[in-house]
Amino acid sequence: MQSSLALLITILLLPLALPGQPQLVPGSMGKDGLCHCVVHLANDLIPLKKLEQLQSTAQELMDKYDQELLRTQVSEYTCTTEGQDNQEAPIYNLLCLQLERPQELVTWLMAKGGLSEVANASLILKLLADSDQHDLCALRQEVDSLKDQLRECEREKQEVASGHSGPPLPPGSCDHGGLQKVSRPFVVQLNWRGFAHKAGTWGRDSAPNPDSSLYWVAPMTTDNRYFDYYQMYKSYDDLVLMKNYEKRSFGYGDGSGNTVYENFMYFNYYGTRDIAKLNLSSNTLVLRRPLPSATYNNRFSYVGVPWKDLDFAGDEKGLWVLYATEESKGNLVVSRLNTSTLEVEKTWQTNQYKPAMSGAFMACGVLYALRPRSTHQEEIFYAFDTNTGRERHLSILLDKMLETLHGINYSPLDHKLYVYNDGYLINYDLSFQMLKHKPSKLPAEKFSWFPIAPKPVKPNKASSP
Repeated sequence: MQSSLALLITILLLPLALPGQPQLVPGSMGKDGLCHCVVHLANDLIPLKKLEQLQSTAQELMDKYDQELLRTQVSEYTCTTEGQDNQEAPIYNLLCLQLERPQELVTWLMAKGGLSEVANASLILKLLADSDQHDLCALRQEVDSLKDQLRECEREKQEVASGHSGPPLPPGSCDHGGLQKVSRPFVVQLNWRGFAHKAGTWGRDSAPNPDSSLYWVAPMTTDNRYFDYYQMYKSYDDLVLMKNYEKRSFGYGDGSGNTVYENFMYFNYYGTRDIAKLNLSSNTLVLRRPLPSATYNNRFSYVGVPWKDLDFAGDEKGLWVLYATEESKGNLVVSRLNTSTLEVEKTWQTNQYKPAMSGAFMACGVLYALRPRSTHQEEIFYAFDTNTGRERHLSILLDKMLETLHGINYSPLDHKLYVYNDGYLINYDLSFQMLKHKPSKLPAEKFSWFPIAPKPVKPNKASSP
């Protein structure tokens, strides 16, 4: 009975080594008739103190059993009813009943192959424990994700309750208090020329014309400089399904600063400071004009985005070009263009160094500048309002799928950003702060605007293509 009990306790302790792999030493029969074996327990599941407590409890149980066995003077494998007059007999009888089932289990295990069956059972228990741990980790990650979504939902609910958010803006509307947040990126697809064409630009017609459904994609050459092909689509569905498109060749573009406004594409003419105007209906160059004092040939491009000396943008207020000059010492300059003549109508100079930015866009006459925070996140950190000549600093985070944002175009029709992200076409929904009452001017105190005097630039005469 003692040998059976010793083996039983060894079996009971054996699974506690999980999930570490138990190492078994073959058992042997000693002179005293006991089966001796050694089990090496990993201490990564059960703390050492608990294991010591369990061993102590097991030893106490064995000592108590020996005492009861001596008192009742029964045979090793038989439980009798002698000693019932003793007040501890019920405890002994209960102990016998509790040991009957484990003894049967020991006998069965020995008949089936002894310790090998125990090892197999331990291995099965280990696999189950590992599976449970993996499932638990996955469940915890899912719970954390749901908590994040809940916090975001609660934040948006509070914004609606406080009047900071509202119904979607109508196409072309500027009845808001400025940009408030940017959605998560929505990946449309890889550009039509393939992953090797990491630089490029795409978007909609930036003019606030609800009748226009044009989409266009212009990947650069693999050296990230030359604009030579573009495709046009009549609708978003055609773009996604890659059907009903027109592929055009036009080998005169420099960089990824292109934009489309009123069915004309505007870009930097190759190797010059010239603005080029391309008629998309006929694929012909209709006008070229030098941009006064603008640097070119990668002099003051954005950080991580080479050859983007002239960055064109369209919004609710018109057509714009973003660039730098030697006079501005590389700081960003904003000019509004006349779409018919390409003459500069008005110019503003900011105090932000253009090569420290990763990109910029215009919305309702307000410049928004970006800078990289990491390989997977950008920050809209600066705004300049051409309506008032004032600036402000802000921090609106923008997630990105890959490291570099090349072309960035805003559409007043759906208030989205269309971004070319290392070969992929992605877009973002923009949310603007709602106004409870239509103000006569922007709330300067609330947004900490600071005045900056605009600097006009005299346009040059137009040149023929």
